[in-house]
Amino acid sequence: MTTTTPARRRTGSTAVAVLVAGTFFMELLDGTILATAAPAMGRDLGVDSAAIGIAITAYLVTLAVLIPVSGWLTDRIGSRTVFVGAIALFTIASALCAASTGLVDLTIWRIVQGIGGALMVPVGRLVVLRSAGREQLVTAIAILTWPALAAPIIAPFIGGVLVDTLSWHWIFLVNIPLGVIALVAAIVLVPQERAAQRIPFDWLGSLLACFGLGALVVMASMLSLDVVPVVPAVLAGVVGAACTWLAIRHFRRAPHPIMGLDAFRLETFRVSHAGGSLFRLAVSAVPFVLPLLFQDAWGWTALEAGSAVLWVFVGNLGIKPATTPFLRWFGYRPVIIVSSAIAALSVAAMAFLAPTTPFWLLAVLLVVSGAARSVGFTAYNTIAFADVEQADMTPANTLSSTLQQTAAGFGVAVAAVVIRAAAGLGGSGPYVVAFWVIAALLVVACVEGIVMSKTAGDTVRPARRVRP
Repeated sequence: MTTTTPARRRTGSTAVAVLVAGTFFMELLDGTILATAAPAMGRDLGVDSAAIGIAITAYLVTLAVLIPVSGWLTDRIGSRTVFVGAIALFTIASALCAASTGLVDLTIWRIVQGIGGALMVPVGRLVVLRSAGREQLVTAIAILTWPALAAPIIAPFIGGVLVDTLSWHWIFLVNIPLGVIALVAAIVLVPQERAAQRIPFDWLGSLLACFGLGALVVMASMLSLDVVPVVPAVLAGVVGAACTWLAIRHFRRAPHPIMGLDAFRLETFRVSHAGGSLFRLAVSAVPFVLPLLFQDAWGWTALEAGSAVLWVFVGNLGIKPATTPFLRWFGYRPVIIVSSAIAALSVAAMAFLAPTTPFWLLAVLLVVSGAARSVGFTAYNTIAFADVEQADMTPANTLSSTLQQTAAGFGVAVAAVVIRAAAGLGGSGPYVVAFWVIAALLVVACVEGIVMSKTAGDTVRPARRVRP
């Protein structure tokens, strides 16, 4: 009988985490990059640039409604089969999106692409969580966190470069070589795991979750439009809220729910998805508000605005090597409190920015903001599974993926609604109000960190090295 050494397990789990992070980056990039390319796509496809929003919404809705199904499919069919199939589907759909000649076929292929993305990332993350073990959980989650930090920030810049130098088709074509590499790596690295017991599919819970989440994402997308269709938005909100409430009632009573809610009984999971959801919502809104401030209020070009926001990514990347030592030295509670407090202060400081602000000062503020969001993301994402047993990992991961996707999607919607509501202030006024609202959400997250247990997350806290 052969045994796997700890070093080999660490290497294997790290390699799988890097692979899944790459696929996560592709999924998130395609969720945000279309906004930059919308004018060029609209001209080429013969529609108004605002109409391209339907292709963006279709992708996000598909992601939201199909994530709950990913856990059941993995347990039934097998992790490698689902993951490899999802990468192949995402890559093929990307090529078909690039070949689209009209808005209808583009939207259809975006839905197919969303199906691949909805299965690709949650299943990949489940494989990482199962293979890493508690001792490597922080390292693995830190690797999985960087796409969520990087993609929304660099997407406008990458999209602008590709559209200006090549064509909008390349925002999809770049996925083809990346997808092929990921496909080969997945076949080699990802183990084939499935549940020992075949659990029946929760049709009612799945339908309620799909309609509820789908309607809420549609409402969020409508709220972010320049002209809000009030009646459809309200109808979508009512349907979404009703179906979500019914789904929660069903999940509490069903013997085999598509999304188990038992993980909320654990303080660590609850903190990660209560205050953590506010944190994710808030930091997802910042990269949306900043370019609008720079362009609409200050008169900067798209390239200038995109380049400035890259300083947030510098903060994300620069602090990354220190996130694990921070958790090792101080523990989760202090790290969550300090990171959310610094994030709140940095966003509040953005409310005082003006066109006359020295660029070096703007860059320093964005770097600090990026560093705080990076540390906070890692802390919240790792503590989520600190006390989840391996047997409960699938439903907990499915619920976590769904909540994170929903929170990130609502970040843009909340910011858009605030900016529109304060439009009468003129100039930088609406963006100032948006920054204060975002800062307030981060303060609430900070308060939850203050009241959490001092020992929360200690089961996965990196061990401090003892000098001989």
